Amino acid sequence: MIFDPTYFLFILPGMALSIWASLRVKSAFKKYSVVRSARGFTGAEAAQVLLRGAGITDVRVVRAQGVLSDHYNPMNKTLALSEAVYGSDSIAAVGVATHEAGHAIQHARHYAPLWVRSALVPTANIGSSIGYFVMLIGMFMASTNMVLVGAVLFSAVLLFQIVTLPVEFNASNRAKALIVEHGIVTMQERQGVDKVLNAAALTYVAAAVSSLLTLLYFLWRSGLIGGRR
Repeated sequence: MIFDPTYFLFILPGMALSIWASLRVKSAFKKYSVVRSARGFTGAEAAQVLLRGAGITDVRVVRAQGVLSDHYNPMNKTLALSEAVYGSDSIAAVGVATHEAGHAIQHARHYAPLWVRSALVPTANIGSSIGYFVMLIGMFMASTNMVLVGAVLFSAVLLFQIVTLPVEFNASNRAKALIVEHGIVTMQERQGVDKVLNAAALTYVAAAVSSLLTLLYFLWRSGLIGGRR
């Protein structure tokens, strides 16, 4: 197998969706990063309000390097916010920061999908490192068994991405509700927060779709599904 045009029939839709989702995130964040919140909460302050409201006192809110590198680390209970979010009082910053605070609340509330995702991290890392290449080598060697082994490894990545979806959606939904409840933004301003977080959620959907299509291609091409060899 040197070149297979059907590969692109499987892969291009996922690539297109990923690019579109990425552009939507950048566009939404850029648009609402220049819209200041009426009540003046910075990203760091908004996150702290949500944490205090949930009775969480052992999570540190710190600055992080990079662009949109915001994340919550359950291992050391650190909520890291990028420079564009930490000290900014924009609608975009508030949305991103409170989304991450949503993850901290999930952790404190023992939200099951978050714990499942954390447990899947080691397996997913192995799958993402070698799963694709094992399937590819199996294709070149015409070894169905090797493709199957690679598919099993790569499936760990897909499973991780599928479990990630409810985790991310739930964190966003928590943030959307709590920012109004705690008076961080007005209902009108929440529309901007919704657009930023909804765009970000699409990136996780795109990642899962791309992985699924990649897996289906190798299984189909090797004859493991669809009866083709």
